[in-house]
Amino acid sequence: MELPRLTGDGVARLRDALAKAEYTVDSVTGLLGPVASAALNRNETTPGRRVTSGGSPPETLTRLWPLQLPVRRAAVERVLPLAELVDGGLLGVDGDAVHAVVDVRPYADEAGDWWVVSDLTPGLDGRMEPVADDHVLGVNAASSTLAQLTVRRPVERALDLGTGCGVQALHLSRHCTTVVATDVNLRALALAALTAQLNCVDVDLRAGNLYRPVAAEQFDLIATNPPFVVSPGGHHVYRDSGLPGDELSRRVVAGGAARLRDGGTLESLANWMHVKGQDWQERVGAWVAGTGCDAWIIQREVQDPAAYVELWLRDAGELAGPDYVSRYDSWLAWFEEQRVEGIGFGWIMLRAARTDDPAVRVEEWPHAVEQPLGAAVAGHFDRLDTLRRLERDEDLLRTRLHLADDVVQEQIGPPGAEHPAHVVLRQQRGFRRAVEVGTAEAALVGACDGSVPIGTLVDAVAAVLEVDSPALRSDLLPRVRWFVADGYLEFAASASA
Repeated sequence: MELPRLTGDGVARLRDALAKAEYTVDSVTGLLGPVASAALNRNETTPGRRVTSGGSPPETLTRLWPLQLPVRRAAVERVLPLAELVDGGLLGVDGDAVHAVVDVRPYADEAGDWWVVSDLTPGLDGRMEPVADDHVLGVNAASSTLAQLTVRRPVERALDLGTGCGVQALHLSRHCTTVVATDVNLRALALAALTAQLNCVDVDLRAGNLYRPVAAEQFDLIATNPPFVVSPGGHHVYRDSGLPGDELSRRVVAGGAARLRDGGTLESLANWMHVKGQDWQERVGAWVAGTGCDAWIIQREVQDPAAYVELWLRDAGELAGPDYVSRYDSWLAWFEEQRVEGIGFGWIMLRAARTDDPAVRVEEWPHAVEQPLGAAVAGHFDRLDTLRRLERDEDLLRTRLHLADDVVQEQIGPPGAEHPAHVVLRQQRGFRRAVEVGTAEAALVGACDGSVPIGTLVDAVAAVLEVDSPALRSDLLPRVRWFVADGYLEFAASASA
């Protein structure tokens, strides 16, 4: 398929037409309503067809692009510079009908609206069609997850590794002075360039694999949704790296750690293998060994090999293809040869701490979270930095802490009982963790309001419980560090400065 050729004034006229037609996320979702919007998210257009027949500009554009329907030429000409978009490779004409060649979709964050240019969504309305090797995905669940996971603090230089249609670059442009975006797929770079131009966003686009386009450059933030699919080697550029197994995910982490400025952050979606006889946490944790980075690796889901192969064969439109069974069988055979028992889906986050003893946390957390999580990720690494400066117990004892705003205490026990059987601290936001605590822990945490040093509070709790104060300090201080690391307790301003 030819690359779009729309540039300069043509892009400006398209931008003006989209704005005039009020082609935004709110207008499209309002037009479709909840039922048709949910159906479209499942790649079904029939409910959307039924509610977009009025001929208004938003209806015309919704039918043309999200629903991918042919639209009468006269209707399109009332809204868009048709001849220019046909010459530019965005639209095609067949008699009196106009159809989309690429997708132009409204997108937004809390700060405003954008438009994203990508390839058309394959497989609408139950059709099974093979996906082109150089297919460029639009906004999807994975890109949205990464966008909500990324730390949004202002920084100077950011890298969108494997930019695709340019979604992450749009987000990075809100808070980063310079945005570099790379991709090995030239079609992706062409569509990302259109996305950037359409939104008046300045992005430094570069072609090449992994970190080769940026050589030894350093960044304050790296955000990446790389082609992480675990396979013997595939041919779809948006998901397959050509490297066997989870080697691509490992290289993204190792190469990214080497290109972070001091205090810089890397956030990556990833897949990894569960290999028989190996602890997956130790195996993936070894990817960050020697980087000097604090690391937080979270497994969100695990699939067995058969379910995993089915997922990605279906994703590529190969479900009804002539090679489906042979592809399925050879993929499973490779998993057996590699002793793969499962495949983990998750997130890898690094911060360049430049220390010989970084904090590495590898965990499984399949439970519901409250997105966006960028602030929670930043807070986690901030607290690790402060705890590192408070390595001595005497320093921690002089520190003032306060209970996080979203933490509540639950008491569980038989009705009418004088004392609860269980006391649980529960976070209402972010990762929404919960932990059962003992009497001394509950008393200490409940007393943390930022006004009194921890040492004084521990002594007070010891007096109330009539226990030895030094012994209680020894018991509680490791738990205090844990409560801080997990965000139940936060440093008062003077401690974290």
